[in-house]
Amino acid sequence: MGYRRSEVDAALDIAAEALSAQRERTETQGELLRSLALDLEAREQRVGELERVSDHLAEQVVQRERQLQAVRAELAEAGASRGENIRALEALAVEIDDLRKQARGQATRIRMSALREAAELSDRLAQLARTPGAAGEGLVEAIWDSVRQLGGEAAEPEQPAAVEPSTNGHGDTSGLFEGQVEVEVGPLADFAKLVGFEDAARSIGAAADISIKRFSEGRATLAMTLSEPVALLHELERRSDLEFRVRDTRSDRLVLDVEDEPSA
Repeated sequence: MGYRRSEVDAALDIAAEALSAQRERTETQGELLRSLALDLEAREQRVGELERVSDHLAEQVVQRERQLQAVRAELAEAGASRGENIRALEALAVEIDDLRKQARGQATRIRMSALREAAELSDRLAQLARTPGAAGEGLVEAIWDSVRQLGGEAAEPEQPAAVEPSTNGHGDTSGLFEGQVEVEVGPLADFAKLVGFEDAARSIGAAADISIKRFSEGRATLAMTLSEPVALLHELERRSDLEFRVRDTRSDRLVLDVEDEPSA
């Protein structure tokens, strides 16, 4: 009888050890489940953010499609009664587009020439500051000849000191951007602020292929293509309702910090 009791005790010990091991595995699995739950919550937040961006883009696509359908309907209606006029207008549109391309190229060449002349004028002003007496007076006349060529009209001789090179230490002193440009802006209070800023950038005539590269912790980075030189900072200040200051500007990047809105 004592032999059987020892077997029962041994079996109970084994069962207790198995139960303890099972409890440890359960605790480990519980920690793993909590970790997975936190990761899942973060992923759901990211998915929600991407869904909001997707919804906004989808709304824009729907709006553009509606506009395109309306234009197609108008063209079809006009073509039924005035087919010859439509073809003439299409030919005229092609011609106007060619003229626009030529004008853009010419405008770019004129801007580059004006920038070079402005740089030369700035160098002459610096030289004037170091040139005394009659030699300086002769240099003033040469400078004002350049001013007349740049402005296309006579200038008052008392104003040469108003022409100064930019000293912001970043990028192109002309403030013009062209080609591929990134604009970082923030902090933005909510997604609606981002949408409003994007719409402001999209309303710039030379801007195309605008996309949101990233939006994290209230800061957004927009990528855009400018088909011609644009005073980008001036255009954004004029079109956006946000108040911001420039943190950094380079030839292909503009970093803006949004100022706090004044309390009511």
